[in-house]
Amino acid sequence: MCGAEMKVNFMRWSILPVATLFVFGCAPVISQSLRDQVDKNLTFSEVFKDPEAHKGSVVVWAGVIIDAKNIKEGTQLEILQKPADFFGAPEEVDRTGGRFLALYPSYLDVAVYSQGREVTVGGEVEGKRTLPLGDIEYTYPFVVAREIYLWPNTSNEWMAPYPYYPYPGYPWWWYGPFWGPRYYPYGYYRFYRWH
Repeated sequence: MCGAEMKVNFMRWSILPVATLFVFGCAPVISQSLRDQVDKNLTFSEVFKDPEAHKGSVVVWAGVIIDAKNIKEGTQLEILQKPADFFGAPEEVDRTGGRFLALYPSYLDVAVYSQGREVTVGGEVEGKRTLPLGDIEYTYPFVVAREIYLWPNTSNEWMAPYPYYPYPGYPWWWYGPFWGPRYYPYGYYRFYRWH
């Protein structure tokens, strides 16, 4: 076997464990049992238009916290909805279907679950709540959260700049669908912080 063939085989076999770790290590952050209850055809915009009609529906939504407060029933988060990626993380886009309220029936520290933090919420639609928003009354879809995943805060100084190191075949073979401005180094960080 010539040197070039050995190099190709080495690269091929070195990719396999990394790819396996990536596929099986990076699962969506909301539990499978809860995701199994979600109607995949029900969109956020449908619920937003008529929350009462979808009362009892189980949803998994992602977004950015606008406000958080502790109330008698638990911790209430006001969240700006964003499209979710494969892992359930809010995508870094300007698109949104609107705002929703998520009530977690336990205490969360609002210093941690603070404005600007990204979350993924899984829970049950309980109708709507209408609250003042500036000079208007805003109707929020209201979700009682069963699970909340708080995404790592990538604004921490210790994360930037994030070093990377060459590997066999660098830099040509690892250009997968989750490698780009958002996922590298951000996704790299997420991958190792989950587990």
